[in-house]
Amino acid sequence: MKRAFRLSACVLAALLGLGGMAAQAADKVTVQLKWVPQAQFAGYYVAQAKGYYKEAGLDVTIKPGGPDISPVQVIAGKSADAIVNWMPDALAAREAGVPLVNIAQVFDRSGLMLTCKKSSGVSSPKDFKGKTLGVWYGGNEYPFLNWMAKLGYNTETDIKVLKQGFNVDPLLQNQAACISTMIYNEYWQVIDAGVKESDLVTFFYEDQGVASLEDGLYVLESSLKDKAFVAKMGKFLKATFKGWNEAVKNPEEAAKIVVAQDASGSATVAVQKRQMENVAKLITKAGTAKIGYLEPAAYERTVKVLLAGGSSPVIKKDPGAAAYSHAVWDAAQH
Repeated sequence: MKRAFRLSACVLAALLGLGGMAAQAADKVTVQLKWVPQAQFAGYYVAQAKGYYKEAGLDVTIKPGGPDISPVQVIAGKSADAIVNWMPDALAAREAGVPLVNIAQVFDRSGLMLTCKKSSGVSSPKDFKGKTLGVWYGGNEYPFLNWMAKLGYNTETDIKVLKQGFNVDPLLQNQAACISTMIYNEYWQVIDAGVKESDLVTFFYEDQGVASLEDGLYVLESSLKDKAFVAKMGKFLKATFKGWNEAVKNPEEAAKIVVAQDASGSATVAVQKRQMENVAKLITKAGTAKIGYLEPAAYERTVKVLLAGGSSPVIKKDPGAAAYSHAVWDAAQH
């Protein structure tokens, strides 16, 4: 009996040891978001909440963003493995010395728009001259500056650029004729504030031929030389895509998961569900085998837009194919 007990104890100790090793074996991944918890990032939160990352053997930390957080600075400081960022900011950062590489592009349409009050006298882009236009900075100004250059406007003399905070107050308080909005967020804040849709005119960057890719996943170029990193991030992408497919399919469930992540307590399920439904319109490959795949043609269109910024282009030279890689996306297919 003693021998049997000792044997069982040894087996138990071995099993516990294996369990400890398994726990330690989970690959750690840190992803830095571009903004605070909201349905814009639902796929990551859903993957976390439903255990998709854990099932993939990953220990994922999702770091929320905010007005004082630069994803580029975070990854440059080696405090994240990947960041969610817009391509204009990512390519500008690459040219400035932070070698970012796009590994996945979940959003394949732009949600950026300029929302104007009809009462301001704006009915078409030709009416922008002499008007005050609200623009987000911190990397978000690049699409706007390119658009103005395409229209032939000098942003120093022809229009007044208001560095817009991340709210819609300038439009509500008539401080600006137009403001920057996203179709899934700020546009609806204007509506919720009591402004009728019939009193607004909107200009989608997508329709103006100046749209650039938003919410891509970026890593440092040096990281892609590590096969273990590529394999780990392949598992991360696969689980993330599963999360996005679920979020698109079940917006209300996704909204509840997002609200649970909001430390401020200001998010509501109704608002986040509406946001998720609009975010879904930007993910045209959801539910297909091509979700997250960066189409080279879409990349090249964005680069072309960024180079066409008149006297102040976002980037001065075409970064070529070095600025994106399908290696991690390919790894996610296994």
